[in-house]
Amino acid sequence: MQLYNTLQRKKEVFVPQSAPDVSMYVCGVTVYDQCHIGHARAYVVFDCLRRYLSHLGYNVTYVQNFTDIDDKIINRSAQLGEDCQVLTERYIQAYFEDMDALGIQRANIYPKATQHINEMLDLIQSLIDKGVAYEAQGDVCFDVTQYDSYGALSGKILEDLEAGARVDLNQNKRNPLDFVLWKAAKPGEPFWDSPFGKGRPGWHIECSAMAMCHLGHTIDIHGGGQDLVFPHHENEIAQSECGSGKPFANYWVHNGFVTIKDEKMSKSKNNFYTIKELLSQFSGPVLRLYLLQTHYRHPLNFSIEGLAAVNQAYARLQSVVDAGYPLDVVSENTSFESLEASFFTAMDDDLNTAAALGIIFDMVKLINKCQCGTGVLLRLLTLLGISVRPSDLDQSDEVAALIEERRVAKKNKDFQKADAIRDQIRSEFGLLIEDTADGVRCKPVS
Repeated sequence: MQLYNTLQRKKEVFVPQSAPDVSMYVCGVTVYDQCHIGHARAYVVFDCLRRYLSHLGYNVTYVQNFTDIDDKIINRSAQLGEDCQVLTERYIQAYFEDMDALGIQRANIYPKATQHINEMLDLIQSLIDKGVAYEAQGDVCFDVTQYDSYGALSGKILEDLEAGARVDLNQNKRNPLDFVLWKAAKPGEPFWDSPFGKGRPGWHIECSAMAMCHLGHTIDIHGGGQDLVFPHHENEIAQSECGSGKPFANYWVHNGFVTIKDEKMSKSKNNFYTIKELLSQFSGPVLRLYLLQTHYRHPLNFSIEGLAAVNQAYARLQSVVDAGYPLDVVSENTSFESLEASFFTAMDDDLNTAAALGIIFDMVKLINKCQCGTGVLLRLLTLLGISVRPSDLDQSDEVAALIEERRVAKKNKDFQKADAIRDQIRSEFGLLIEDTADGVRCKPVS
């Protein structure tokens, strides 16, 4: 399998450092609000990557953190008059509800920042001891000029960044680009005791400490959204590699932005959708299908209209599953084998789910033509995490009664009434009635 490595700016054959074991760390949410469609895209993508690596035979240890202390959390807590821990636990539960609906498998470990303060303090102290971090009026800052490779991930040049830097409000920094590892406590804020005084961790140090605590100094895959490349992931690399003296991650994988009407989604523009509000209109599998129809590295221009169109595409998957065709493939039919090979070729090429889904719908056409092979389709959909279960709508009492009424009408040669009942079932229940040699078959209208 090939993955695009942001650090190398090219696709590379994925070779884990300790096969068959794979370590993967993905930056998690800051739990102060409901998750939005941008979060959904990131975690669907990395869930899909994890599923596919497992299919290839790797033992994936997947770590995804919760940032449960930072400025946004403190501000929201004060705004609502709610304890920070109560607030964050509420949104952690909301996160799991959203991810479960999207078919996202639970990570092996969900570390919380507040549970790893000691690991952060140890890392900060080691950076001070090595002369790459300094204390400044209760804060501790990382000196970016002490890390020669700063900017390698993002492609930014330190001198250009320094020339364009605005005056930083934190006058304790030696350089405006230096970033805070430990923040001195302000009155009324949560704090922890430390050798540097009462305070709390900076955002960047959290992920380095949690990743190295659970996965070691060097991890195989570090993932997140494209918006995290700079400064978050750039700063993670600097502090981690200065602390351990080893490469922090071998493959850096980033998903593209979600835009709304070609504008970057942001809460300040009020142009975002929460996962919960979308799930009130569409099912989790439909939303997941929508997110995977675009290659993960490309921008996704989100729209309700596009989601509605994918809802119709999902109905085609539902229809072929509800048709009740045999799961096995007719032995002499080699078209299934060819399509399946093409599916895996697409997935091996930097997790190209867009191409893989095109092949999925080619297979739907083939299944309807051959009236067999549903098992192959379901197996490939499982690799994508897209759940399609028999709807069983034709078992409802009301539909069953109408089908029986139609049978009696046909027996009495009242074909006009039989056709009217068929049309009623289609319009009221969205079901297509088919008369087969084995009896009446119901399936959703595609």
